[in-house]
Formats: sequence, structure tokens, C-alpha cells
Amino acid sequence: MHEKLLIGRLIDTGSPVHRLDPRAKLTAMLLYAVMVVCARSWLALLCLMVFSVLMMALTRIPVRTYLKAAKPLRFLMLFILIVQCFAVKGGSVLVAVGSWHLDSAGLEAGAIAALRMVLLVSFTALLTFTTSPGQLNQGLEGMLKPLEWTGIPAERLSLMTGIALRFIPAILDEAQTILKAQASRGADLRELPWKEKARMLTALLVPVTVGAFRRAEDLTASMESRGYRIGAPRTRYRPLVWGQGESWFVAAFVLMCLVIVWIGFY
Repeated sequence: MHEKLLIGRLIDTGSPVHRLDPRAKLTAMLLYAVMVVCARSWLALLCLMVFSVLMMALTRIPVRTYLKAAKPLRFLMLFILIVQCFAVKGGSVLVAVGSWHLDSAGLEAGAIAALRMVLLVSFTALLTFTTSPGQLNQGLEGMLKPLEWTGIPAERLSLMTGIALRFIPAILDEAQTILKAQASRGADLRELPWKEKARMLTALLVPVTVGAFRRAEDLTASMESRGYRIGAPRTRYRPLVWGQGESWFVAAFVLMCLVIVWIGFY
């Protein structure tokens, strides 16, 4: 099951992006999210698409791999497209069925919203494709560290994020094991009708949830037995180092963000 889920998986190609400080990549992802929000025209989306493909090429990971990362959300994207078609009115009438009609403005708004989501989901996969969970956890803690004076628990939040990322494949393995056990008893998910599939998946939530809580309790006991404490002084095997490459990487995103904002205003 988890073979189909690409988000959260490290694909190490040894590219320059893989060697960057995780704080630089986290900053770049935040800037990219701002670009997606500000891109409201076809010109802005075209510029953002070209920029995204160039950055994806630097990772030496095929672009189709990034598109596969967005595939699990295709139904949500279709839903967003349909909602925009119904909600936005204006322009010329393309299709009319009784009192309902599809306008060109609604279709354009739906297509732009769906494309923005494709870009966001596909490109944010770059963060997990090029950064291990440990590095991501360390980078998040480093970015939140200056905010501790406001009461934000940086170490606790980074620990929660790291554990959540590591639990994703474990929970998927647990679900796959249960599905195989049900299939061995004659309940093959692929051969059931849609109603039975929905009922079977609903019944799957209970054992998967129980298994997740059991793993969480085992992890808690393991950490306590090793004397782990939040806030205890620690050293890093690989300390984070911000160099010239990180500065140029973030500067490229800042420049592109300014371009997208400028296109949006003019």
C-alpha cells in the first residue's frame, strides 16, 4: 500500500538540493506556498510552473515522480474543480441544462484552482524527496528555536512532527497486513462492490487505530526507559550549516515570489 504513497519518502539521488540545509528547504516551501496563493492568473501559473520544473530538475528526480505524488488527491482536485464551476458565474455560457448553466468564468476559476493544488502538492513533495525525516525534524527545530521566547515549544513540536512522519509507513503497513488477513479469509477488497468496500474500509479503521495507539505506547515506554527528556542538553552528530548554496537557493524563491506578486498586481 505504501508503495503508492510517495509523499514522505526519501529519494536520494545525491543532487545539490539533497545536500542543502533543511532550514533552507523549509523556508523555500513557505515561500512557494505564498506563490501558489498569489498566483491567480494563467501568466502567473505559467511562470510558476516553469520555475517548479527547473527546481525539480535540480533534484535529478523525474518530474513524473512529483506528479505521482499528487495522484492520491485527484478526487479532491476534481471536487474543487466542480465546486468552482458551480459557484463562480460570469462570462459566456458554455453548457446550459435547465436552470443550471456552466459559465466560462466558473470553468476558468475551477481549472486555476485545480492547477494550483497540483503545483502545491507536487512541489512540496520536493521537501520529503530530498530530506530525511531526521534532517527535517532538525531543520524544523532550528527554525522554531528563535521563537521559544514567545512560548512556542520548538523541541516538542519538532519531535511530534518527526514521530508523525515515521508513523505514516508503520500505519500503512498495519493496514496492509489487516487487508491481507481479510483477503485470506475470502474478503478480497478488489472483488467487492463499492458499498462493501466502503463498509470494509470503515471496519478497517478500528484495528488500525488500536494498532497506532499500541505503537505509540511502546514508543513512549522505549523513550522513557532510555531516559529521554524534553529540554535536556544534546549535541548533534551532524550540525546544521548555512552556506552560500543555501542563500542562493532561498534567494531564487524570494525573487520568484516577488515576480508572482508583481504579476498579480499588474
